[in-house]
Amino acid sequence: MAKLIGRKFQIQELNERYDSDRAELVVVYGRRRVGKTFLVRETFKDRITFYHTGLSPYDENRKIGKKEQLEHFYHSLLNYGLQETACPKDWMEAFYMLEKLLSSLDDGRAQLVFIDELPWMDTPGSRFLTAFEAFWNGWASARDNIKCIVCGSATSWMADNMINNHGGLYGRQTCEIKLSPFTLNECEEFFTSRGIELTRYDITEIYMAVGGIPYYLDKFKKGLSVAQNIDRLFFAANAPLKNEFTRLFASLFSNPDLYAKAIRKLASRHYGFSRTDIGECLGIKSGAGLTKILNTLEASDFIICYRPLDAAKGEKLYRLTDAFCLFYLRFADNSTNNDSEYWVHNQNLAATNSWRGIAFEDLCISHIAQIKKALGISGVATTESALTLRGDESNKGTQMDLVIERKDRVVNLCEIKFYNGMFEIGKDYDLVLRNRMNILSSYIKKRQAIHLTIISTFGIKSNKYSGIVQNQITLDDLFL
Repeated sequence: MAKLIGRKFQIQELNERYDSDRAELVVVYGRRRVGKTFLVRETFKDRITFYHTGLSPYDENRKIGKKEQLEHFYHSLLNYGLQETACPKDWMEAFYMLEKLLSSLDDGRAQLVFIDELPWMDTPGSRFLTAFEAFWNGWASARDNIKCIVCGSATSWMADNMINNHGGLYGRQTCEIKLSPFTLNECEEFFTSRGIELTRYDITEIYMAVGGIPYYLDKFKKGLSVAQNIDRLFFAANAPLKNEFTRLFASLFSNPDLYAKAIRKLASRHYGFSRTDIGECLGIKSGAGLTKILNTLEASDFIICYRPLDAAKGEKLYRLTDAFCLFYLRFADNSTNNDSEYWVHNQNLAATNSWRGIAFEDLCISHIAQIKKALGISGVATTESALTLRGDESNKGTQMDLVIERKDRVVNLCEIKFYNGMFEIGKDYDLVLRNRMNILSSYIKKRQAIHLTIISTFGIKSNKYSGIVQNQITLDDLFL
């Protein structure tokens, strides 16, 4: 049986809600494939009184509408003990049947209702949300032993209709749990639990290709190298992730093409674009519509928003950091090659190594907590940024991968290097680093000290130039 990895805080939160002396409405959300359903089902197992999951409205063979969703819900009611009757004609009747079922099963103990993929059930014209509000406000919330967990991957729907609802569900949620991708440490625990022997360098390469998404990690096979596994997932005939990009956005958004277009735009420049740039690409004027798209992608852990050091006040950039999307769009999207061992044959090309450098930067950004812990500043408030200055006739330009501004008047200038051995600072690179420190000094307060920090796989070699480095962070630190 699969082991539940990590999620200790979320498991504790769910159990506390189950054991409480009041009605609970818990909202669980997060990126698709991140393990929301598995978390709830494994936490409660045989304590679930009623479980139902919506039918995907993106079935390729038939259209899924209100009728099909109601029939499926009715069958779930029958499976949990409802006396057979006619299938409900609308959601008001369907939730009344759920009330009857729960009443018949009530023995005074907690009753856990788990409704998964709630957004899929809200088909056009179904008035599903109105019926759910009536179920919760008019019946369930008055029963101290009712614990209702609703779950959904369509983050925009969950945000608009559950978390930020201004109608009948306003303020009704008693708990919100966002499930994020695994950290490197959790990935290591995941592979160990499945008997897959990998080095931390291997796990890092996997993370850079598919991120910390349990669904993707679970597809890696024991006994194959990292390159063989990537070929099997992306490039082999009938590769399981060959069409995942399209399926992913179709299952998350009602207008998936618009979101996918935004992701493709962001994938074209690793340090990101302004909202104006993205709006022009999508043909949307800056306003609520564009804000919703960007906020949804950020809440779903696809992108981050940050303010560059050289930006005007309030100006921000949006950057794609989802590892799967970056890898897929770089190497597997509309691929015309027929090489089923593409990654084995091309993993050491210059273009591939260039991707590794960028992907490792994104990995470090997603592990800021581990970097701060390694620096001994977990309790210090920080702001993370970056700086990219384009060159011209008089200046070469420069790029600063990660800048951590700290409230203790220190700024960590982080150079991020992905190497298969120890990194060595030579004479030329020493000059580059000193130039970057000088440039950075013009963007920060005069009382702030600059600490050059190298984040690399295996550390740096000690030589006459290495003394410029104040802090070293290695893979082992990122696995904290």
